[in-house]
Amino acid sequence: MTTQPDNRDKPLVVIGIGGNSLITDSEHMSVVDQYRAAGETAAHIAPIVNGGRRVVVTHGNGPQVGFILLRSELAKEALHQVPLANCVADTQGSIGMQIAQSLQNEFLSQGRAQQVVAIVTQVVVDPEDPSFDNPTKPIGPFMSESEARQHAEDDGWAIAEDANRGWRRVVPSPTPIEIIELPAIRTLLDSGALVVAAGGGGIPVIYKPDGSLRPRPAVIDKDAASCLLARELGAKVLVFSTDVDKVALNFGTPEEIQIERLNTAECRKYLDEGHFATGSMRPKIEAAIAFLEAGGEEVIITQPHHLGGAIHGTHGTHIVP
Repeated sequence: MTTQPDNRDKPLVVIGIGGNSLITDSEHMSVVDQYRAAGETAAHIAPIVNGGRRVVVTHGNGPQVGFILLRSELAKEALHQVPLANCVADTQGSIGMQIAQSLQNEFLSQGRAQQVVAIVTQVVVDPEDPSFDNPTKPIGPFMSESEARQHAEDDGWAIAEDANRGWRRVVPSPTPIEIIELPAIRTLLDSGALVVAAGGGGIPVIYKPDGSLRPRPAVIDKDAASCLLARELGAKVLVFSTDVDKVALNFGTPEEIQIERLNTAECRKYLDEGHFATGSMRPKIEAAIAFLEAGGEEVIITQPHHLGGAIHGTHGTHIVP
Protein backbone atom coordinates (compact mmCIF):
# COMPACT_ATOMS: atom_id res chain seq x y z
CA MET A 1 0.00 0.00 0.00
CA THR A 2 1.39 3.42 -0.90
CA THR A 3 1.62 6.28 1.56
CA GLN A 4 -0.15 9.60 1.18
CA PRO A 5 1.52 12.66 -0.37
CA ASP A 6 3.42 15.07 1.89
CA ASN A 7 0.85 16.60 4.22
CA ARG A 8 2.87 18.60 6.73
CA ASP A 9 0.62 21.64 6.26
CA LYS A 10 -2.47 19.77 7.45
CA PRO A 11 -3.55 20.51 11.05
CA LEU A 12 -2.49 17.87 13.56
CA VAL A 13 -4.84 16.39 16.16
CA VAL A 14 -3.69 14.09 18.97
CA ILE A 15 -6.49 11.83 20.19
CA GLY A 16 -6.06 10.05 23.51
CA ILE A 17 -8.54 7.21 23.80
CA GLY A 18 -9.35 5.85 27.23
CA GLY A 19 -10.08 2.38 28.45
CA ASN A 20 -13.74 2.54 27.44
CA SER A 21 -12.59 2.67 23.83
CA LEU A 22 -11.46 -0.95 24.28
CA ILE A 23 -13.38 -2.28 27.30
CA THR A 24 -16.92 -0.98 27.38
CA ASP A 25 -18.04 -2.77 30.56
CA SER A 26 -17.20 -5.66 32.88
CA GLU A 27 -19.19 -8.09 30.71
CA HIS A 28 -17.10 -7.38 27.60
CA MET A 29 -13.43 -7.70 28.50
CA SER A 30 -12.14 -10.48 26.24
CA VAL A 31 -9.70 -9.88 23.41
CA VAL A 32 -12.54 -10.31 20.90
CA ASP A 33 -14.61 -7.74 22.80
CA GLN A 34 -11.69 -5.32 22.81
CA TYR A 35 -11.13 -5.82 19.10
CA ARG A 36 -14.79 -5.08 18.42
CA ALA A 37 -14.66 -1.93 20.55
CA ALA A 38 -11.49 -0.79 18.77
CA GLY A 39 -13.35 -1.15 15.47
CA GLU A 40 -16.18 1.04 16.71
CA THR A 41 -13.74 3.71 17.87
CA ALA A 42 -11.89 3.53 14.54
CA ALA A 43 -15.14 4.33 12.75
CA HIS A 44 -15.29 7.61 14.70
CA ILE A 45 -11.64 8.53 14.10
CA ALA A 46 -11.58 7.90 10.34
CA PRO A 47 -13.82 10.89 9.45
CA ILE A 48 -11.40 13.22 11.21
CA VAL A 49 -8.62 12.00 8.90
CA ASN A 50 -10.93 12.15 5.89
CA GLY A 51 -11.70 15.75 6.86
CA GLY A 52 -8.12 16.77 6.11
CA ARG A 53 -6.37 16.40 9.45
CA ARG A 54 -3.27 14.48 10.47
CA VAL A 55 -3.93 12.26 13.48
CA VAL A 56 -1.88 10.63 16.21
CA VAL A 57 -3.71 8.23 18.51
CA THR A 58 -2.61 7.46 22.05
CA HIS A 59 -4.35 4.96 24.32
CA GLY A 60 -4.73 3.68 27.86
CA ASN A 61 -3.70 0.21 28.99
CA GLY A 62 -4.58 -0.03 32.68
CA PRO A 63 -6.91 -3.05 32.55
CA GLN A 64 -4.71 -4.88 30.06
CA VAL A 65 -1.57 -4.43 32.19
CA GLY A 66 -3.64 -5.74 35.09
CA PHE A 67 -4.53 -8.85 33.06
CA ILE A 68 -0.86 -9.54 32.30
CA LEU A 69 0.14 -9.10 35.92
CA LEU A 70 -2.64 -11.43 37.05
CA ARG A 71 -1.62 -14.08 34.51
CA SER A 72 1.96 -13.68 35.68
CA GLU A 73 0.91 -14.11 39.30
CA LEU A 74 -1.16 -17.22 38.55
CA ALA A 75 1.69 -18.78 36.55
CA LYS A 76 4.55 -17.84 38.87
CA GLU A 77 5.21 -21.46 39.84
CA ALA A 78 5.80 -22.36 36.19
CA LEU A 79 7.18 -19.20 34.57
CA HIS A 80 9.13 -16.09 35.46
CA GLN A 81 7.05 -13.05 36.38
CA VAL A 82 6.76 -10.21 33.87
CA PRO A 83 8.50 -6.90 34.71
CA LEU A 84 6.22 -3.88 34.62
CA ALA A 85 8.11 -2.19 31.76
CA ASN A 86 7.57 -5.33 29.67
CA CYS A 87 3.87 -5.29 30.53
CA VAL A 88 3.61 -1.77 29.12
CA ALA A 89 5.57 -2.78 26.02
CA ASP A 90 3.41 -5.88 25.53
CA THR A 91 0.20 -3.86 25.71
CA GLN A 92 1.55 -1.21 23.37
CA GLY A 93 2.08 -3.97 20.82
CA SER A 94 -1.23 -5.78 21.30
CA ILE A 95 -3.48 -2.72 21.70
CA GLY A 96 -1.55 -0.84 19.02
CA MET A 97 -2.17 -3.74 16.63
CA GLN A 98 -5.89 -3.74 17.42
CA ILE A 99 -6.25 -0.01 16.89
CA ALA A 100 -4.02 0.15 13.79
CA GLN A 101 -5.67 -2.82 12.13
CA SER A 102 -9.15 -1.55 12.94
CA LEU A 103 -8.33 1.86 11.47
CA GLN A 104 -6.73 0.35 8.38
CA ASN A 105 -9.76 -1.88 7.84
CA GLU A 106 -12.07 1.10 8.27
CA PHE A 107 -10.21 3.06 5.62
CA LEU A 108 -10.15 0.02 3.34
CA SER A 109 -13.94 -0.26 3.59
CA GLN A 110 -14.11 3.34 2.36
CA GLY A 111 -11.80 2.63 -0.56
CA ARG A 112 -9.01 4.74 0.90
CA ALA A 113 -5.34 3.72 0.98
CA GLN A 114 -4.23 5.03 4.38
CA GLN A 115 -1.14 3.73 6.13
CA VAL A 116 -1.53 3.24 9.89
CA VAL A 117 1.52 2.50 12.05
CA ALA A 118 1.68 1.55 15.75
CA ILE A 119 5.03 2.33 17.34
CA VAL A 120 6.35 1.03 20.65
CA THR A 121 7.26 4.18 22.55
CA GLN A 122 9.76 4.83 25.34
CA VAL A 123 9.31 7.89 27.53
CA VAL A 124 12.12 9.34 29.62
CA VAL A 125 11.51 10.15 33.28
CA ASP A 126 13.74 11.70 35.93
CA PRO A 127 15.29 9.04 38.20
CA GLU A 128 15.00 11.61 41.00
CA ASP A 129 11.28 12.17 40.41
CA PRO A 130 9.61 12.37 43.87
CA SER A 131 7.18 9.60 42.95
CA PHE A 132 10.00 7.04 43.13
CA ASP A 133 10.21 7.71 46.86
CA ASN A 134 6.44 7.74 47.28
CA PRO A 135 4.76 5.23 44.93
CA THR A 136 0.98 5.61 44.94
CA LYS A 137 -0.32 4.26 41.61
CA PRO A 138 -2.20 0.94 42.19
CA ILE A 139 -1.66 -1.76 39.57
CA GLY A 140 -2.45 -5.43 39.15
CA PRO A 141 -4.83 -7.70 41.05
CA PHE A 142 -6.22 -7.28 44.55
CA MET A 143 -4.61 -9.43 47.25
CA SER A 144 -5.05 -10.25 50.88
CA GLU A 145 -2.84 -8.34 53.27
CA SER A 146 -0.74 -11.44 53.93
CA GLU A 147 -0.18 -12.03 50.19
CA ALA A 148 0.74 -8.40 49.68
CA ARG A 149 3.22 -8.41 52.54
CA GLN A 150 4.78 -11.60 51.19
CA HIS A 151 5.33 -9.89 47.84
CA ALA A 152 6.81 -6.90 49.63
CA GLU A 153 9.29 -9.18 51.38
CA ASP A 154 10.10 -11.50 48.46
CA ASP A 155 9.87 -9.14 45.47
CA GLY A 156 10.48 -5.72 46.99
CA TRP A 157 7.03 -4.43 46.04
CA ALA A 158 5.55 -1.31 47.58
CA ILE A 159 2.02 -2.21 48.69
CA ALA A 160 -1.03 -0.33 49.94
CA GLU A 161 -4.68 -0.86 50.71
CA ASP A 162 -6.87 0.40 47.86
CA ALA A 163 -10.06 2.12 49.04
CA ASN A 164 -10.93 -0.69 51.46
CA ARG A 165 -11.25 -3.10 48.52
CA GLY A 166 -8.09 -5.07 49.24
CA TRP A 167 -4.33 -4.74 48.95
CA ARG A 168 -2.47 -4.00 45.73
CA ARG A 169 0.97 -3.27 44.45
CA VAL A 170 1.65 0.46 44.09
CA VAL A 171 4.26 1.94 41.77
CA PRO A 172 5.67 5.40 41.00
CA SER A 173 3.94 7.63 38.46
CA PRO A 174 6.72 10.02 37.34
CA THR A 175 6.32 13.04 35.10
CA PRO A 176 7.16 12.36 31.42
CA ILE A 177 10.10 14.39 30.12
CA GLU A 178 11.10 13.18 26.65
CA ILE A 179 9.73 10.82 24.00
CA ILE A 180 12.56 8.73 22.57
CA GLU A 181 10.78 7.82 19.32
CA LEU A 182 9.64 11.40 18.59
CA PRO A 183 11.79 11.78 15.42
CA ALA A 184 10.38 8.52 14.03
CA ILE A 185 6.83 9.61 14.82
CA ARG A 186 7.43 12.90 12.99
CA THR A 187 8.83 11.07 9.98
CA LEU A 188 5.84 8.75 9.85
CA LEU A 189 3.43 11.68 10.08
CA ASP A 190 5.26 13.55 7.34
CA SER A 191 4.96 10.49 5.11
CA GLY A 192 1.18 10.59 5.46
CA ALA A 193 0.77 7.82 8.01
CA LEU A 194 -1.65 7.84 10.91
CA VAL A 195 0.41 6.97 13.99
CA VAL A 196 -0.52 5.10 17.18
CA ALA A 197 2.04 5.96 19.86
CA ALA A 198 2.76 6.47 23.59
CA GLY A 199 0.34 3.75 24.61
CA GLY A 200 -0.32 3.59 28.33
CA GLY A 201 1.79 6.71 28.84
CA GLY A 202 4.85 5.06 27.30
CA ILE A 203 7.47 2.68 28.66
CA PRO A 204 9.23 4.55 31.50
CA VAL A 205 12.99 4.75 30.94
CA ILE A 206 15.87 6.69 32.42
CA TYR A 207 19.21 7.78 31.00
CA LYS A 208 22.27 6.20 32.53
CA PRO A 209 25.44 8.37 32.85
CA ASP A 210 26.80 6.91 29.60
CA GLY A 211 23.64 7.90 27.72
CA SER A 212 22.18 4.41 27.53
CA LEU A 213 18.55 3.76 28.46
CA ARG A 214 17.19 1.54 31.21
CA PRO A 215 13.55 0.74 32.02
CA ARG A 216 12.09 1.69 35.38
CA PRO A 217 9.15 -0.03 37.14
CA ALA A 218 6.62 2.79 36.98
CA VAL A 219 3.44 3.90 35.23
CA ILE A 220 3.32 7.23 33.42
CA ASP A 221 -0.04 8.98 33.37
CA LYS A 222 -1.39 8.53 29.84
CA ASP A 223 -2.94 12.00 29.74
CA ALA A 224 0.35 13.67 30.72
CA ALA A 225 2.19 11.65 28.06
CA SER A 226 -0.42 12.55 25.44
CA CYS A 227 0.02 16.21 26.37
CA LEU A 228 3.81 15.96 26.03
CA LEU A 229 3.53 14.23 22.65
CA ALA A 230 1.02 16.81 21.37
CA ARG A 231 3.24 19.67 22.52
CA GLU A 232 6.40 18.22 20.98
CA LEU A 233 4.66 17.56 17.66
CA GLY A 234 3.15 21.05 17.55
CA ALA A 235 -0.45 19.83 17.52
CA LYS A 236 -3.12 22.51 17.64
CA VAL A 237 -5.81 20.29 19.17
CA LEU A 238 -5.63 17.61 21.87
CA VAL A 239 -8.66 15.36 22.33
CA PHE A 240 -9.39 13.08 25.29
CA SER A 241 -11.92 10.37 24.49
CA THR A 242 -13.41 9.13 27.74
CA ASP A 243 -16.62 7.75 29.24
CA VAL A 244 -18.51 11.04 29.66
CA ASP A 245 -19.84 13.42 27.04
CA LYS A 246 -18.76 16.58 28.89
CA VAL A 247 -16.76 17.73 31.87
CA ALA A 248 -19.06 18.25 34.86
CA LEU A 249 -19.02 20.15 38.12
CA ASN A 250 -20.42 18.36 41.17
CA PHE A 251 -20.16 15.14 39.17
CA GLY A 252 -22.56 12.37 40.23
CA THR A 253 -24.65 14.60 42.48
CA PRO A 254 -28.10 16.20 42.01
CA GLU A 255 -26.23 19.50 41.50
CA GLU A 256 -24.20 18.18 38.54
CA ILE A 257 -23.63 20.78 35.83
CA GLN A 258 -22.16 19.82 32.45
CA ILE A 259 -19.87 22.39 30.88
CA GLU A 260 -19.49 23.05 27.17
CA ARG A 261 -16.65 25.59 27.30
CA LEU A 262 -13.85 26.40 29.77
CA ASN A 263 -10.69 28.46 29.84
CA THR A 264 -7.51 27.69 31.75
CA ALA A 265 -8.29 30.14 34.57
CA GLU A 266 -11.64 28.44 35.16
CA CYS A 267 -9.94 25.04 35.06
CA ARG A 268 -7.53 26.10 37.81
CA LYS A 269 -10.39 27.48 39.88
CA TYR A 270 -12.41 24.27 39.65
CA LEU A 271 -9.31 22.16 40.38
CA ASP A 272 -8.72 24.17 43.55
CA GLU A 273 -12.35 23.67 44.53
CA GLY A 274 -11.94 19.89 44.26
CA HIS A 275 -14.37 19.26 41.42
CA PHE A 276 -12.18 16.79 39.52
CA ALA A 277 -11.21 13.42 40.97
CA THR A 278 -7.57 12.32 40.94
CA GLY A 279 -8.27 8.98 39.25
CA SER A 280 -10.72 10.40 36.74
CA MET A 281 -10.99 13.92 35.30
CA ARG A 282 -8.19 15.70 37.18
CA PRO A 283 -5.29 14.35 35.04
CA LYS A 284 -7.11 15.42 31.88
CA ILE A 285 -7.74 18.94 33.17
CA GLU A 286 -4.12 19.27 34.32
CA ALA A 287 -2.91 18.03 30.94
CA ALA A 288 -5.25 20.47 29.20
CA ILE A 289 -3.80 23.40 31.14
CA ALA A 290 -0.21 22.32 30.34
CA PHE A 291 -0.99 21.86 26.64
CA LEU A 292 -2.73 25.21 26.25
CA GLU A 293 -0.10 27.13 28.21
CA ALA A 294 2.54 25.63 25.89
CA GLY A 295 0.81 27.07 22.82
CA GLY A 296 -1.97 24.60 22.03
CA GLU A 297 -5.21 26.06 20.77
CA GLU A 298 -7.89 23.74 22.11
CA VAL A 299 -8.51 20.66 24.24
CA ILE A 300 -11.69 18.62 23.77
CA ILE A 301 -13.09 16.06 26.18
CA THR A 302 -15.91 13.78 25.06
CA GLN A 303 -17.06 10.20 24.37
CA PRO A 304 -15.73 8.10 21.46
CA HIS A 305 -18.94 8.23 19.43
CA HIS A 306 -18.93 12.05 19.60
CA LEU A 307 -15.38 12.52 18.29
CA GLY A 308 -16.44 13.71 14.85
CA GLY A 309 -19.00 16.16 16.18
CA ALA A 310 -16.62 17.36 18.87
CA ILE A 311 -13.98 18.31 16.30
CA HIS A 312 -16.62 20.49 14.63
CA GLY A 313 -17.76 22.02 17.91
CA THR A 314 -21.11 20.29 18.34
CA HIS A 315 -20.27 17.93 21.20
CA GLY A 316 -18.04 17.65 24.24
CA THR A 317 -16.32 20.16 26.47
CA HIS A 318 -13.99 22.58 24.72
CA ILE A 319 -11.15 24.09 26.77
CA VAL A 320 -9.32 27.13 25.42
CA PRO A 321 -6.56 29.42 26.75
